[in-house]
Amino acid sequence: MPKQYASVSPSDDTAALSVKTENGHQDKKYRYVRKEGSCNVVFRHVPEAWLLFVTDIFTTLIEIRWRVVFIIFALSYILSWLFFGILFWVIAVAHGDIKDPTTEPCVDQVRSFTAAFLFSLETQTTIGYGFRGMTENCMVAIIIVTIQDVISCFIDTFIIGIVVSKMASARKRAQTVGFSNCAVINLRNGHLCLSWRVGDFRRNHMVEGTAHAQTVRSTTYATGKVDVVYEDLVIEQSDIILVTPTTITHRIEPGSPLYKMSLEDLQKADFELVVSFTYTDDSTGTLHQTRTSYTPAEILWGQLFQEMIRVGRRHFRVDYALFHQTAKVLVPEISAEKYEHKQQLRPSPRLSPRHSTRPSPCPSPRSSSWQNHHETHLKPPTVMVELANNYKLLEAEMSATISTSQEDSQHQDSLTPAKHLT
Repeated sequence: MPKQYASVSPSDDTAALSVKTENGHQDKKYRYVRKEGSCNVVFRHVPEAWLLFVTDIFTTLIEIRWRVVFIIFALSYILSWLFFGILFWVIAVAHGDIKDPTTEPCVDQVRSFTAAFLFSLETQTTIGYGFRGMTENCMVAIIIVTIQDVISCFIDTFIIGIVVSKMASARKRAQTVGFSNCAVINLRNGHLCLSWRVGDFRRNHMVEGTAHAQTVRSTTYATGKVDVVYEDLVIEQSDIILVTPTTITHRIEPGSPLYKMSLEDLQKADFELVVSFTYTDDSTGTLHQTRTSYTPAEILWGQLFQEMIRVGRRHFRVDYALFHQTAKVLVPEISAEKYEHKQQLRPSPRLSPRHSTRPSPCPSPRSSSWQNHHETHLKPPTVMVELANNYKLLEAEMSATISTSQEDSQHQDSLTPAKHLT
């Protein structure tokens, strides 16, 4: 007789749940979504890719690395100083300030390219040493200084906005919300359920949050065609206020992709469970999303997450050391479909009539008439007493009548011989 229950350890027996075939292990397949939540997808031959990045330059600068951002920002300042320094040097050469030091210059103390560059730097950064300054001799130089001031304001505003947006990026906040390393399958209220954990590692809480889950299956054909199929999983209580770590549960019922999947089928399955948690931060009001994925080897059959919430004297205590810990439980190895079928075939316990709590069915008119007739024949003893008394009276009357008739007959018999004698 095959075993009905099995328990799997998350440490030493995890390798037994890897994807296997009759010929051995399958080739390693890459994840569709990595554990940290990034998608393992590379786009190639995108039409006008550089134009798309330049068109949405703000989003591009937010998504690139910090070191690249620092280089771009430094170059934006240095190139702007150099550009306007060249313009001031050209104005000085055209006005003759470099050849004839005795003439009234357009810019005081700008007699070389180095001096023009330093004047551009001091003007844009508003240092103002008081050594170099603009005069009223050249209108062109005044216009250039005005343009440089306006452009420097735009550069400062753009850089400050990029830095603030990058520091407040949703990706950074999403790193403080994490999922358990594995998912588990166990029994809940008589049903097989798939569960995983999500928790917020910061003290500030979310305004609202919604959990989603779906299975991703990729099929590669001999022609090279790849089909990716998505199937949604119905989650019990998907709307969550993530104050403490929460276990998200999916009941394996008809319509679920796992409904006909047993432990053996799970070991051979080729899919990826992608879960996400979308929420709004109460500090910034920004919408965030945290994602991760589980392969069949990371779905532990016969495991239950350990309790990590304890009640103290003044507050609840959450032990995040138990966030990823599981314990063994007894779970049938068969699929949810077969398990529910066996539960339906199992006879339900019958109660004796004395201990039965079920209400009696409504009687039919025929049965009620028969019951009334039966109760009529089983009247209380008072009725029987009345019948007995009536019977005694009737018997006394009958006995009196019989005695009277006998006396009359005797009297007639005594009179008959007298007639004969006469």
